[in-house]
Amino acid sequence: MAGAAGATARVRTPGKAGEGGGIQSLERAAALLEAVAASPDGIGLADLAGRVELHTSTAFHLTKTLLGLGFLSQDAQTKRYRIGSRVFMLAAGALTENALLVLGTPILERLSAATGEAAHLAVRSRHEIALVARTAATGMLQMSERSGVSRPAHATAIGKMLVAQMQPDELDRLLATVPLTAHTPNTITDPDAFRRELEAVRLRGVAHDRAELDIDVRCIAVPVRDFAGRCVAAMGISGPVWRMGEAELAGKLAHLSAAAAELSAALGHHSASAAG
Repeated sequence: MAGAAGATARVRTPGKAGEGGGIQSLERAAALLEAVAASPDGIGLADLAGRVELHTSTAFHLTKTLLGLGFLSQDAQTKRYRIGSRVFMLAAGALTENALLVLGTPILERLSAATGEAAHLAVRSRHEIALVARTAATGMLQMSERSGVSRPAHATAIGKMLVAQMQPDELDRLLATVPLTAHTPNTITDPDAFRRELEAVRLRGVAHDRAELDIDVRCIAVPVRDFAGRCVAAMGISGPVWRMGEAELAGKLAHLSAAAAELSAALGHHSASAAG
């Protein structure tokens, strides 16, 4: 959130009361929050008031209220304002599987339409990789119940992407308890080889399933990130190996990366390039 815009960016200020049918004080408070979020190093009251084109005394009373509610915080020494913990708590609480489904469904549908392949959205719950939703190559949504649909982490692109985010001790526990079962001759079954594969996933930012779960199917996956930059889901596409060769993957990966970036942005994530 903090890197959403440069420190000199002008925040759109609310109009006069009644112009948009809204409540002026709420519009002003929202403008203040946007201005603070666009200032990663914090911002002083005078600059903040100027940014949103409010009188300093008006900005002071609004920021005092936002401080009291926990939506803003203030450095005791510099007196500069930053986004408060309550904003992050609200954002974290909103990242449920239902929210991912609602936000992700139209993106998955467009992704399938653009690539002609099935699209997937998955999350990790401890050692399980659970599908939140899946669209067929036709773009039609196919719902997946979390409790009944899971994928092997070591043999799928979405699984590798999510497991690659684990802490080392957590990965150790997974490898000690979950067998790396062979599903095809291509499945990685050696723990050391799997660790090397996960390191490659972290470096590339892309995970591959090279016909490791189904001998006729190939998949790729990329991370979906939240406002704090955490990988909260994996988005992938899968298709028959003859449509997912090396020559075709670059174009399909571009569509996939754009779709994941769109969903990440909806969850409050701002990439380095977007931050400018």
